[in-house]
Parts: sequence; structure tokens; C-alpha cells
Amino acid sequence: MLRYFWNAKHWSPAKILISQYHNIKSNAMPFSEILSMAFKNIRANMVRSVLTLLIIAFGIMALVGILTAIDAIAFSLSDNLSNLGANSFSIERKWNDVKSNRHGKQQKPAEPVTYKQSMEFKERFDFPAKVAVGCYGTGNATVKFGEEKSNPNVIFNGADENFMDVKGVDIALGRNFSKIEVESGAPVAVIGSDIVKMLFNGKNEKALDQIISVNAHRYRVVGVMAKKGSSMNESGDRKIYAPLVNVKSLFGDDTRDYFLMVAVQNATDMDAAQSEATGLFRQIRGLRPGEEDDFKLFASDGIVAILKENTVTLRLAAVAIGLMTLLGAAIGLMNIMLVSVTERTREIGISKALGATRRSIMLQFLTEAITICQIGGLVGIFLGILIGNIMTLVLGGSFLIPWAWMALGFTLCMVVGVVSGFYPAMKAARLDPIESLRYE
Repeated sequence: MLRYFWNAKHWSPAKILISQYHNIKSNAMPFSEILSMAFKNIRANMVRSVLTLLIIAFGIMALVGILTAIDAIAFSLSDNLSNLGANSFSIERKWNDVKSNRHGKQQKPAEPVTYKQSMEFKERFDFPAKVAVGCYGTGNATVKFGEEKSNPNVIFNGADENFMDVKGVDIALGRNFSKIEVESGAPVAVIGSDIVKMLFNGKNEKALDQIISVNAHRYRVVGVMAKKGSSMNESGDRKIYAPLVNVKSLFGDDTRDYFLMVAVQNATDMDAAQSEATGLFRQIRGLRPGEEDDFKLFASDGIVAILKENTVTLRLAAVAIGLMTLLGAAIGLMNIMLVSVTERTREIGISKALGATRRSIMLQFLTEAITICQIGGLVGIFLGILIGNIMTLVLGGSFLIPWAWMALGFTLCMVVGVVSGFYPAMKAARLDPIESLRYE
């Protein structure tokens, strides 16, 4: 009977059955043999197997890719926000504050925080803390040195003598502004590493004490900031800081936005410091009792907490997309395995006639389903990591290897393989050998 299966039409099943026969004689079916048979049967139904594999790969790719991008961006933002420190907070005017009150009248947008208000707060804030003042200059400055010139995308801001310390900006070479330079508006500057790269071939020592031109205004470089990286398309290295009064004189004070940063000596004093800062700044802003604050306090740890809370929704959405895709793949795989059981009914009957147990038959079909899922999972995880990190780098985040999501991907693939292969495997194991041999 076995010779019959050596003909051209049935050579593949024959080889499988003969292999089974030798293992059955020794009353053993090694897993390596079961795995080998699974690969042979997958190759015999290559088109169907590949299509199912690709559906699984797409689901895992969507899951791992989105989760990787979310984690990488969140990590990058958290890392940048942590520069403020756990014992620091900033004070800025409210943005997008145009709304209607309960009487139906439209409220005015929040007024910018002025230089006068910032300096008054700095002088009057009677708390064991360091206060820094900064202001926004422009985000499209052009920097020149000799024949070298940058694109008009350099960030140029003002800062006082405390700004670098409170902000957590490290000076790689040179120094910070002195108090005298800040108060006099001296034409000195602290530049980022990208500026050094563009104008001085990346050599910090060449930049120090050189005269650069920022929008046609000359500045002497007194310090170079340590490399910081970028976040959400804003480079922390493509920045230039000049003394606060200097930037104020260039851009004016009427519409210029100033902001305050406060670093308390003890993190346990944060609540008390914020409460006192709120009360004092309300006085400075001239707000009446019961009137809503037209400014906000931002603590780095609070922002990070909000960020993490918001990413939970995105993660759940990614998981939902991945699971729906995997559900479709599981249904498709189950259908393929049921068709495979039908097509291999006679083969199953011969195997049972030769002594194959229900357990070995069931294990064979389960292994096939799990193998297809794991191959699809490997492809999906690779593509997910690739696409996720490409998205991250485009948005200004950092490269990340998502070990947790990789483990989740492999686990889901295993679950899908077992779930989709269990019923077809049970059906194959329960086939009557006599009826199976009669099947045409």
C-alpha cells in the first residue's frame, strides 16, 4: 500500500507517511519530526499559508509599530521635560484662552507676561528658591560666521543669569552670563552644538570668543551648550541664548512673551512654593478676588503624568487595531487548517492505520498553525519596529527597541496559533481511520 504513494501524484504525502511509519514502529514521534512535517505541509500549501502569514504580520506590525512610536516619543518628551527637575515649575500666560463666560460674553485672550511683571516677581518672591526669567525671541533667526551661514531656523531666546541652572542646561565649554551682562544687555551669547557644527566644524574650542552675527546683530560667544538632542521637531541644540535685556531691546516689550521658572531647594516644598507663587503673581497681574487666573503653572512631573495618561488611550487604540486584525487572521488560519484536514483525510487515515495516536495527529496540526503564526509574528515585529522608529525619528524622538511589545507580539501569535489550530486539530484527531481510508 505504501508503494502506491510513491507515484508522481502522491509523492509528498508518501514521504511523510513513511517517516511517520518509522517513528510509530519505535512508538515515538520526536518534536523535531513533527516540526519538519509541519514545514513540509506549509510548503505544500504555500499560497494559502503565505496569505495567512501576511495577515498575521500586518496585525503584529500595526500593534508593535504604533506602540513603539508612542513609547519612543513619550520617552523623548519625558526626558526633555525632566530637565526642569522634580523640584521646578514654570509660570506662563494661558494660551488659547478665548471662550465665552456664563453671561455669554466672550472673554479676552490672556495678556502676555511682561518684562516688568517677570522682574517684579523675581524680586518679590520671598521663598527659599531660585527664580529665572526667560523670553521668546524668534524661531527663524539666521546665524553667520565669516562665509558660513545657517538656515533661517535657529531659535533665538533671552535668558537671565539663573536661566541655565534652573532650566538644566549644561555648559560644555565656556561660561554662563554674568548678572552684569544680563542687566546691561551685553552682546554675548551661549550657543547650541548644532550652531557649532554649522559654523565651526563641530569644534567647541574654535567657537569660544568668536564674533557671530544673529540677524545682523553681532555677539561674542562666551559659552557652548552640551548636546541635548531634539523633541517633536524642536532641536535643543539649534538654540542661541542672549542676555534678557538684549533680546528685549531687539524685539520690544509690548507683545513679547516672558516666562518664569522657579526651582525650590526642597522638593517637599513644591506645593507651598506653587501656592505662594500663584498668590503673588495674581497680585502682580492685577487680578481681582474670584477672577480666574490668566496664567498657568507647569511642573515637569505633572506634565509627564498628563503625557502618560494621554498615551494610555493611544496604546489601547493600537491594541484594539492589532487584535481586530489578528482576529481576522485567526479566522482565516482556522479555515485553512479545516480545509487542510479535509484534503488530508486519507493521509490521516493511513497514519492512524499505521499506529499514529490521536495525540500525535492533534499535535501535528497544532504545530502547523503555531508555526505559521510565529513566522508571521517575526515578520510583523521586524516591520513594526522599523516603521515605529521611522515615525519616531521623523517626529523628533529617539530610537527604541520595544522589548515588552516584542514579547507581547510573540505571546499573541502563540495564542492565535493555539486558538485557530485547536478545533481543526481535534477534528483531525477524531477522524475514523476506516472512513478516512475510504475518502476520495
